Amino acid sequence: MTVVFVHGACVRDGEWWWSRVAAALRADGMDSVAVRLPSCGEVPGAAADFAADVAETRRVLREVGPAVLVGHSYGGVVATEAAGAPKTGEPAETVGRSEAVGDVRHLVYVSSFLPDVGQSLADLGPGEPAPYLDFSPDGTFGVRRDSVRELFLQDCDEQAVEGAVARLTRQAAAVLTAPVQHAGWRHRPSTAIVCAEDRATPPALQRAQAARATRVVELPTGHHPMLSHPHLLAAALRDVAPRPHQP
Repeated sequence: MTVVFVHGACVRDGEWWWSRVAAALRADGMDSVAVRLPSCGEVPGAAADFAADVAETRRVLREVGPAVLVGHSYGGVVATEAAGAPKTGEPAETVGRSEAVGDVRHLVYVSSFLPDVGQSLADLGPGEPAPYLDFSPDGTFGVRRDSVRELFLQDCDEQAVEGAVARLTRQAAAVLTAPVQHAGWRHRPSTAIVCAEDRATPPALQRAQAARATRVVELPTGHHPMLSHPHLLAAALRDVAPRPHQP
């Protein structure tokens, strides 16, 4: 069983963002891989849109075999669509431009969203863009740097804060209004991890979304538990991912 990580919006270098959790899982003999998102400029030559993010996630899933798919923030929307497609070998008439997904055994949402068919990320928020987001006429958006430490990283150590700020990037804003065509949480077991001290995505909003999941876990962390409390997040993942010696 491989844990497949999908990072959130407006950042790059997914492997770095998940590296502390990956190390904790590796100590237990669990493999993991981080998806690169084209809409964040991580896949040269790929279209910078939501469909490309989903296609890249499905490509990784087909390569790794049985997987626990973990989405953080915006990454949960990508995971919802990616895991909602038929498994490899099943009818794929409705998959669209992307091929069938591999074998997702469990979906995990970290401070994230569980859109239903026809819903986009923008449909699940408060209505107005968050004040910490910066939208540009060129069709991209990013996070205002002066808000990052206080809202997103208040419980992180200085090394994590510096590394996170260095990996901020702009992203195609169209991903926010792209509706999902498949809702993976309707067909696969899912766990929603609510970050109870999150200052960016209000815990009340997280809990409302988490009601759609099979089970809910609350962690006493800010928006990025993979940086601030990786062992807590790793423990939650171990609960849904069989160890290598288990079937």
